[in-house]
Parts: sequence; structure tokens; C-alpha cells
Amino acid sequence: MSKLGSFIWSIADQLRGPYRPNQYGTVILPLTILRRLDCILEPDRETVRELAAKIDNPNRLKAAVKKATGRTFYNTSNYSFANLLADADGLADNLTDYIDRFSPDVDVFEYFDFKKEILALEKAELLREVVKSFAAVDLHPEVVSNADMGDAFEYIIRKFNEAANETSGDHYTPRDAIRLLVDLLFAEQDLSDGNIIRTLYDPTAGTGGMLALAEEHLLEQNPDADLVLYGQEYNPQSYAICKSDLIAKGHDASNIAFGNTLTEPAFKDKKFDFSMSNPPYGVDWKQYAKAVKEERDQAGPYGRFAPGLPATSDGQMLFLLHLAHRMREPENGGGRVGIVMNGSPLFNGAAGSGPSEIRRWLLENDLLDAIVALPTDMFFNTGIATYIWILDNTKRPEREGKVQFIDGTSFSTKMRKSLGSKRKEISDANRAEILKLYAAFEHADPDLSKVLRNEEFGYWTITVERPLLDDSGEPVRDRKGNPKPDSKKRDTENVPFTYGSPAGRAASVSERVETNTVDQRSIIQAYFDAEVNPHVGEAWIDWSKTKTGYEIPFTRHFYKYVPPRPLAEIDADLEKQVAKILDLLREVED
Repeated sequence: MSKLGSFIWSIADQLRGPYRPNQYGTVILPLTILRRLDCILEPDRETVRELAAKIDNPNRLKAAVKKATGRTFYNTSNYSFANLLADADGLADNLTDYIDRFSPDVDVFEYFDFKKEILALEKAELLREVVKSFAAVDLHPEVVSNADMGDAFEYIIRKFNEAANETSGDHYTPRDAIRLLVDLLFAEQDLSDGNIIRTLYDPTAGTGGMLALAEEHLLEQNPDADLVLYGQEYNPQSYAICKSDLIAKGHDASNIAFGNTLTEPAFKDKKFDFSMSNPPYGVDWKQYAKAVKEERDQAGPYGRFAPGLPATSDGQMLFLLHLAHRMREPENGGGRVGIVMNGSPLFNGAAGSGPSEIRRWLLENDLLDAIVALPTDMFFNTGIATYIWILDNTKRPEREGKVQFIDGTSFSTKMRKSLGSKRKEISDANRAEILKLYAAFEHADPDLSKVLRNEEFGYWTITVERPLLDDSGEPVRDRKGNPKPDSKKRDTENVPFTYGSPAGRAASVSERVETNTVDQRSIIQAYFDAEVNPHVGEAWIDWSKTKTGYEIPFTRHFYKYVPPRPLAEIDADLEKQVAKILDLLREVED
């Protein structure tokens, strides 16, 4: 639990009465951000005021402030927490003046609609006491680290959402899950040498936790490195927190955009070294369907949604496609993606469906590097199974054409106190074990890691027909003498690409499937002759209906058969239970 967050939230008790608990966050969050920025600005406030008196142009002023202070933002107001309370009658106007005089990039208070709250607090005669409470809290980075500030934000948001009975998971991801995602994302990269510059992008940035922890990770490896952060977020409060946090750390505020990534993607012409996301699960995108489909149709075969569209009931795979589309090109160094999703993108959708076509595109282009199953009960708002997918368009030679599965479900530590649905966490030791499995690749413990070739996920769905029979039991034939199919007896079979290949070896797609339709036909025919024909000799294949599909049966590869207990042991247990029941009945009768 964040002690700072708990203390800040305690200030909310002053709001009781005029504000309901589910409204506390609309006051507490912007004031926390304002006080944080106020503490950062304090040492150079007079310098900035002097520069503002000489320079009218905002762009020139921003450049001058950065040269003088090293900061990318400023505030030209004569007010701050140090003197706001000196003018009791003018407090509301002066506080409004203070937030109005931030540099144009600091638009976060608009997204909180904070001016309305200032007036409401003034009307309720609470403004002075609340401002006084925040003025007493020192939030300068030398006193409160960025990590502690992030923990405080998380705590406040969670309390706010609990009071509002909302889903905190829509706004942030647990830090232990982010750390594992970051480690896996950077696992194949040497980031320790020299003054390297890399870009990192999160299209569902939330409050910025993923961006912040990724930067911490890189700077731990290489203090001279520069990770340029980009993000987009559609929730106004989350956007405001994310942008405020990055501004406070000296990042370019214009790199954090507000809006819906699916319909209003920012940074359209930019590709990234690294991208990461924890998109919403099971959330429908019906309201965006028209715009998404129009974009797909207009963008053509190279658009971000060209491979396929998932069902409108779940938009996770739209974010997956978006991230894949934003990877830096291989000739420019390549890109890696890390995304957290639930289990449905692994297998939902039959052959030819949108989800299957998306998996097909990823696998046939060799973009999928690894999938890691996370422990259940890892997230604040759900206890369901979740997975980290890693994409890479410049794989090392030994990983080319292959996908690694890692069963990380056992690598967790039970929490002493649950936080919503979160009952487990991934410790540093747990994380190290998972990374060790990833690094070992084909030499990892086979009970915990599997490596499969891309084509092992492919199959053909074939349509098996049987003849329509007349009253005498003879096949009904068309004009050409061919038997007519009986639609009631129609069936389908899934034929693996690898059917009939030598044990332990999957023939490559290029060898057996894509370049040779005769081979494809012979594989399907061999399956039909061995698996179907012996049971229904009159059946045939309708070749015109054959479809190609891809699924990722993750759990099947880690399934372990547990034999049932011996019958005698089961009988003995049953006899004991029957005896107990009889004893209870006798007591009732007596």
C-alpha cells in the first residue's frame, strides 16, 4: 500500500458532505498533480517570471525556459502554493489564474474540468482547507521519487474507482505484471552500451505506468540511454495523470496524445523500436465499427487492419494489429511488441474468420516470437487467464520460424492482502525464472517451455459430403450423373498442415503448403483416406469449400494426464460417506 497515497486520500475526508465518495477523485487527482508540478517549478520560479516579462511568444519562451532551467514546461503566474493562501478572498480566482498560466502543452487541468471544481469547492467553503492541506505536502522529486509518486497515483485511482464501483483495471496495470512485460520486451536487446536512443509507444497508455517502468528499466541498465516515450489515452483523467507524470520527468508533452487509438490514431507516420499495451478485454467496438471498416477498405493491403477484423464483441486484436503495424521496419533496426491479452485471441474464430486470418498473418510473416501464460488473479479487475504476446520482426536466426510457449502460471507469490481481484503477484525471483526459460529457448525445461514451428498452428478445414438417398436407398444424382450432397449429413474436418510429416518434424509451409497446391491436396487426401473414408466409404471432399485456418492451442501443449484413482479406493471413500449419512439419519430418527 502507498503511504503517500493513503495520506493524500485522507485529505478527501474534508470533502465529506458536499461531495460523495465517488466524486473525491475529481478534486484529489488534479490537486495532487498541481502540487507535484508546483514543487518541481519552485526553485526557478523567479527566473521564469523574468523571462516571461521579456518574451511574449510561447515557443520562444519555452526554448528560453528550457535553456535556463532544463525543463520543457513552465508557469508564468505570480501565484503558487507558497502564496495562494495569503489572499483569502481571492483564492478561487488566483488558483484559476495559476492553472491558466501553465505552458500550452500542460492541458491536463482542462481534462479534469478543474475550474468547475474550484468554483464548487469555493461554494461549499472547502477550498481554503483543501489547498492548505496540499500546501503542507512536499512532493518534490528529491523527496518523493517518481516510483513512489506512481504508486500514490495508483492508490488514489483505485480508491476512487472502488468508491465509484468502477473497474480500476481500465486505468492501470499492476507493476509486477508491467515489469515482466518490460523484461520480456527488452530481452533480445543489448541496451547497455553508449548513448543509445530508443522509442517506446503505448497506444493504451492509461496513467503511464508501462511507460514509466520501461524507462526505469532501461536507465538501470544504461544511465546514458535515452528512451523517448509516446502514448495515447482516451480516458480524460488517465490522460491527464499520464501526461503530467511525463512532463514532470522532462519528456516532451506533445508525445502524449488524447483520443481513441482505433479511430483517431496519433503519430500516424511514426514507427517505434518498442511498443507495449494492456488493451481492454472483451469490450465491444460496435460504435467504432463503421470507422474501422472504412479505414480498412481505404487503406488497402498495407493498412493496419488489412489482415482481418475480430468480432465486434471484443477489440483486443485490433490493438494487436495496430501495434504490429507500428513496429520499426527490419531494415531500420526492427521493432518488438509486448501486449497483454486474455485467452480468446489464441483460438477464437473458425478457419477464414477475422481472428484466424490475423493469426495467419502474424505466423506466416514470422512476427510472433513468444507467448507467456501469466498466473490467474494477477489483475485488479479480473481473475481470468491472461497471456503476454511478444512480437519481433528481426528474430535471431535460432528463433526464426518458431514460437516459444512459456507456462508461467506457477510463478507467483500469494499476496497477504488482496487488492480487488488481485490475489497474486510476480516476485523478482518469479520474474527471473520466467526470463531464464525465455533465454534458454529450445534448451528450457520442457515441462514449462515448448518451442513450435509456425506451421504447426495451421490447418485446413475441409467439407465432407455424403450422398442424398432416395426412398430406395440409392444416391440422387444431378444432370451430370454426380451424387447430390445431403446437407443434413454434411460435416467438416480440420486437417493439420503437418499431417503425415515425420514424428518430431513439421514440414515448412514453404515446402509443403504455399508453393505447392498439389502437395496441399495430397496431404488432405491422405488424411481423408486414413481418418474419414474407412468410416463413411461413400463420402467425398467438396474441394471448393476448403479454408485455411490458424489457432494457437496453448494449454493443450501443457496438459498433463492425471489417471483416475483406483476403483477400490473410490469405493472405500463412498462407503465411508454412506456410513456417515446413515449415522446422521439414525440421530434424526432417535
